[in-house]
Order: sequence, then structure tokens, then C-alpha cells
Amino acid sequence: MLKPIVSPAETAQLKKMFSEARQVVLTCHTSPDGDAIGSCLALQEYLVRRGKQATVIVPNYFPDFLRWMNGADRIIQYNRNYTRSKTLIAQADLVVCLDYNEPARIDDMQTPFRFIKGRKLMIDHHENPAAGFCDLTLSRPEMSSTCELLFRLFVALDDLQNVNRHAAEDLYAGMCTDTGRFTYNSNNPEIFIIIAELMKKGIDKDRIIRNIYNQNTEGRYRLMGYILYEKLIVMHDLHASISSVTKDELQRFHYLKGDAEGIVNMPLEIRGQKLSIMLREDTEKPQICVSIRSYDDFPANEMATRFFNGGGHFNAAGGRLFCTMDEALEIAKQAVEAYRPLLCKDDPTPAE
Repeated sequence: MLKPIVSPAETAQLKKMFSEARQVVLTCHTSPDGDAIGSCLALQEYLVRRGKQATVIVPNYFPDFLRWMNGADRIIQYNRNYTRSKTLIAQADLVVCLDYNEPARIDDMQTPFRFIKGRKLMIDHHENPAAGFCDLTLSRPEMSSTCELLFRLFVALDDLQNVNRHAAEDLYAGMCTDTGRFTYNSNNPEIFIIIAELMKKGIDKDRIIRNIYNQNTEGRYRLMGYILYEKLIVMHDLHASISSVTKDELQRFHYLKGDAEGIVNMPLEIRGQKLSIMLREDTEKPQICVSIRSYDDFPANEMATRFFNGGGHFNAAGGRLFCTMDEALEIAKQAVEAYRPLLCKDDPTPAE
């Protein structure tokens, strides 16, 4: 059905980890998105069906539009439940790191990781996983999402019978959100074989999409309009755009976590655009969150690493800056200018 993506030795090691574990903690990166929450909840459903005690602990708040997912109400937020989280992590036989590839991606939750007595397993699709971080690292950057990778691991384990409808919903949600509703990083035909298999589990993919994308607040739409009308800089000659929003502006529109989700993608709908950068002042920490999206052969992850203390996928990346918004805007402009040759390489040669 699907091409194997793990070796027999890796499959055997994974099977042994799952079989021997009794208490499992499932973790994901800070500011969790659909792929992070989807993979955590899907694996939780799977492990519980196999008789394991599985708990999802996330570093901080996750968006309201993901709270329809079964088990989301039982997710523990580390930043609100330090003591309980530390106890559960310390007692776990197995800690699974889903959708992140290095300790820095979990911020303050790194502290209890120093006292883990059990084994650590990484299941992720980001490039350059940290060496020695986990006992078993299953990193496949070619996957569209961690949820796609997780489904393929269930296939490798020959255990799809323990993937119930709720787990299938979680997997579809993660794949859908990490590909922008299958509009990028989703040209592998096998992705649609996986979707068909998930539908056989009884999921309603149309309802899942409505649950994710049709739950916006009025504030989100007014914020979106403000950013696109007042704060968007379109650099037509460079086929790039930069948008920004400050903490005060977010508060003006009654910002809730997730309200800015996806806005960075919108400038790419402008004809000729190849690159979009969005700068958002964090409402909790003194930093500016950077989101980068691109088309075709533009390396968003390389730009994130060079200019924004970050990384990510080839066409979807991010980072952080510790400066004022004005300074961040200058850095973003410098970053775009640095890539002028690549951004303009397809432009017609000017007539002599």
C-alpha cells in the first residue's frame, strides 16, 4: 500500500518501546499547532487502546480551534501545571517527542527533561534532528507532517486495528493544517492513499475542516483586515511581502491565541509573490515571533536560520527576534534584499 519509511530494525525497536512502556508522556513543541496536537492525541488514542496510561503535556496554550478534538480537554499545559507535569514526566517509562527535533523547541519544559528516567522517542518531520536527544529518532523531513509519519508507523507496526475513528480524525487534522488544506507539500500520491484509509475509519473530513477553519472570532477577521490593509508592505520588484503587528495592536482586536494563524499565507495569493514574512510581537514574552512562507524553490528555512534565529521546513519556517518592531522590520527587509538574486531569477531580462 505505502512505501516503507522505517527499517525492520527501527520497527522492531519501536514495537519494543511501545510494548514495554506502561506510563507514557506525549509532548510537542511550544505554541502547538494542528500537527503537534493531532499527533499527540492520535498516539494517545492508540496507546490507550493498547492498555497503556498515556498523558499529553504541552508547553503552553494551544489554539481554541483545536479544542473540538477528542481528549483535548484533558491536555495538561506545563506552564499552568508545573508540579503535576514534572511528576508525570519523571515517572514515565517512555516520553515521546512529537513534531519537534530539539530540546529548545519546548522552552521551559526542558527542565524536567533532565530528570527523565525512562526512554525518549522522537517522531518528527523537521530537518536536522538533535543528535543524542532521544534513544530512538524517527525523523523523516520528506513527510508532509508528523501525523503522516505517525500513520505510516502504525502501518509499519501492522497495527491499524488500534487506530480508531478519533485517532483518524486527529491524523487528518494534523495533515490538513500542516499542508494548508493540502495546497503545499502534498504532491506525494501516497498522501491521498492515507486520507482514503482514514476515511475508512469513519471520519467526516468536511466536518473536520469546518471545525478547524470555521471557528474564527470576529476579532480575528478585524485583525486580519487591519494587518492586510494597514501593515502589509508589498515589495513587487522582489516578489516578497512583509507584514507586522504589535502587542498593542493585537490587544486592540481582543487577540486570542490562534487569531493570527494563517495570515502569513495570504500575501502569497497576490500575483507574482514568492515570499511572505510576518512579524508578530509576542503577548507573553519580550520577543517577536517570525513566520515565513514561500513558494517553489525559495528556502524559507535557510532564511529563518540566517536572519531570525530559527528554522523549519523548506517552504514554511519561523524564528524569533529579541529587539524592537522597528529593528525587526529592518532585519526582515535586509533578509529579503539578501535573497534578491533568487527572488528575481525568473524575471525577464531587461531590454538593452
